Amino acid sequence: MRALVALLPLALMLSCGKPVPAGDPARLPTIPVTLPSGKTIRAELATDPADQQRGLMFRAELASDRGMLFVFPQPDRRPFWMFQTKIPLDILWLDANRSIVFISANTPPCPSDRPENCPNFGGGEVSRFVLELAGGAAAANGLKIGDSLRF
Repeated sequence: MRALVALLPLALMLSCGKPVPAGDPARLPTIPVTLPSGKTIRAELATDPADQQRGLMFRAELASDRGMLFVFPQPDRRPFWMFQTKIPLDILWLDANRSIVFISANTPPCPSDRPENCPNFGGGEVSRFVLELAGGAAAANGLKIGDSLRF
């Protein structure tokens, strides 16, 4: 519920006909996220509410070695949605120890232009971090619940 309340300003802005800025992916700092296999993903850091609300919206593609890491100040249940996201994503929820607690694989973009018509994904498990990867990347890298990531 808190996530929906947090997204209310975005929904109101959209309903007023003002476009949501696509943002410049190059402006966000990145960090390496090392998978159990040793492969490294370069993840953009989404640490403030505006970047977290925008996430990977409007992106036409996401390379297999790229992602976005959402860092939250406290562990909580955090459902995500795919409003204005153009590509399928693998969404991984991680606990405070950086272990995967839930995976939403190949999460489809929301086809609606109305945010209230977009379903939520995940959020049933307490997490402190969320990592978004290109759709299929979790399976391609053998990621599963309980795996630990390093960052």
